[in-house]
Amino acid sequence: MPAGNTAYIRERLLSRFRDGPFALAGTALEPLLGSLSANGFLLVAKWLPDRAGFEAAAIASMTGTMLNSLDIKGRPQDTRVVVAMSGGVDSSVTAALLKSEGYDVVGITLQLYDHGAATHRKGACCAGQDIHDARNVAERIGIPHYVLDYENRFRESVIDNFADSYASGETPVPCIECNRSIKFRDLLSTARELGAAALATGHYVASRPLADGSRALVCAADADRDQSYFLFATTREQLDYLRFPLGDMTKPQTRELARRFGLDIADKHDSQDICFVATGRYTDIIGRLRPNAIEPGDIVDLDGRVIGGHQGIVHFTVGQRRGLGIASTAPLYVVRLDAASRRVVVGPREALRMDRITLRDINWIGDGALDSAVGEGLEIFVRVRSTRAPQPAWLRAAGGGYEVELVAGEEGVSPGQACVFYDAPSGQARVLGGGFIQSATAKSAVAKGAVRRQPVIEAMRG
Repeated sequence: MPAGNTAYIRERLLSRFRDGPFALAGTALEPLLGSLSANGFLLVAKWLPDRAGFEAAAIASMTGTMLNSLDIKGRPQDTRVVVAMSGGVDSSVTAALLKSEGYDVVGITLQLYDHGAATHRKGACCAGQDIHDARNVAERIGIPHYVLDYENRFRESVIDNFADSYASGETPVPCIECNRSIKFRDLLSTARELGAAALATGHYVASRPLADGSRALVCAADADRDQSYFLFATTREQLDYLRFPLGDMTKPQTRELARRFGLDIADKHDSQDICFVATGRYTDIIGRLRPNAIEPGDIVDLDGRVIGGHQGIVHFTVGQRRGLGIASTAPLYVVRLDAASRRVVVGPREALRMDRITLRDINWIGDGALDSAVGEGLEIFVRVRSTRAPQPAWLRAAGGGYEVELVAGEEGVSPGQACVFYDAPSGQARVLGGGFIQSATAKSAVAKGAVRRQPVIEAMRG
């Protein structure tokens, strides 16, 4: 009997002893149950009032007709699972956990970019030392491990899009594109070709089975580690195949498991957001790939009046205050970026608050079809930056697409970032989908501008 199902039946039996007339003997019986074979479990079960139920559970476990811990029908040892191993503690523990439960685990590490510059850089992933770490973990836990060269795919799908987005005045989130185009498309396809029943990752999100047999994506139990923002683009078909074993754990628990499994990477640093930037300066990559994005331009106020200059719009993002190079008696913030004219528009903090967001590339993983769900307007909660809490909003159809109306408004809404939909503001809320921010406006942009421009002009004169 596989370890995972053995543990399941053992716990069921022990709970009956603890709660029933044999409660006093529960502790003494635990070592005995720990050594029982499959037939031994059936023998002990005969002493229980509902032994038929336990016999059915044991038989189901042995014949593979019950769902295993991954909600897949079959015994763990008959279930192949590919684990995406980045070389970090999370994916390593994921592989070790599944191996300990008896699954047929295959580890795959993707080499995504030139690993030479990142070999010794803290915060990198999927290159250099990380590949060695993943290989060592696989050897330690006794699973096959393969390294696939995805450099060209990663450059075309992630790095080139990242540079194009910044050059057009957006602030992209490369992790979203990496998950969408590389891990959950290309790697998922490879996992299927290997005969795997599932692709497991070390992301801090969870999925739950729904009544119709599909799965829902929900936030992680550890709110500080939740990565649902970066996975909103996951499709329904992909969710059915993906598994996230760490979704109900905290980071300290994961590290403790790594120590118990004897993994050397238990205290390894987490990877950073832009893992492929070897120097830590993303402008180096953009300047090399899109030189026009580094061309100088003007910094203007809300009236379009030139108040300074800059050396490239890629050095700025909406909501930025520091590094503007402008002397002012009042704080100024980047309100928007105009790539066509190479203008950086600045203003007071009030000018950052937006109420409406126009979206592109929407992915819907809520119930039913998007049009039907939205109707005349759907009340949801949205997150416009990965570090912010979901805020109440309305999702509506508009102009052949969709827009979000923020109930209380949000500051620093930047094109290129994601706007992710949730069904609740906190806890393990269900992810309903999301889209990329195309533009953002205030309800009364003209009126607000007329009121707020004067203080900026006075500040500059002061």
